Amino acid sequence: MSTYHAVAWLDHTEAHVLQFDREHVEAQKVRARSHHKHQGRDNHDANYFPAIYGALQGNHEVLLAGPGLAREEFATWVKKQHPDGAVRFVDSVVSDHPTDAQLVALARKYFLKFDQMAGDPAQK
Repeated sequence: MSTYHAVAWLDHTEAHVLQFDREHVEAQKVRARSHHKHQGRDNHDANYFPAIYGALQGNHEVLLAGPGLAREEFATWVKKQHPDGAVRFVDSVVSDHPTDAQLVALARKYFLKFDQMAGDPAQK
């Protein structure tokens, strides 16, 4: 599904990517294989961030959400790996563990304000 807006909630073990328009929502889950510490070092899944990025393809504006640093680490990874700006993060908000419905409601409310501030005629 190619939409204009998406919200991605993520921590270091799981991501919920929700693409939506006015009438439809499509949800995807992306899971990291492992994030356990091994001999004092993080065992980070090298495919985790690329999989999340792949799930966001086709969206122009993305709201990042999550409880910790993973969302900022992901945004930094995207800027390094994909400097073309095909996916634009409009904001990063702290969010505990909402349901997908709560996450979409948060994102719809956010983007309504964001789009009106930007003068999006489709939202007026």
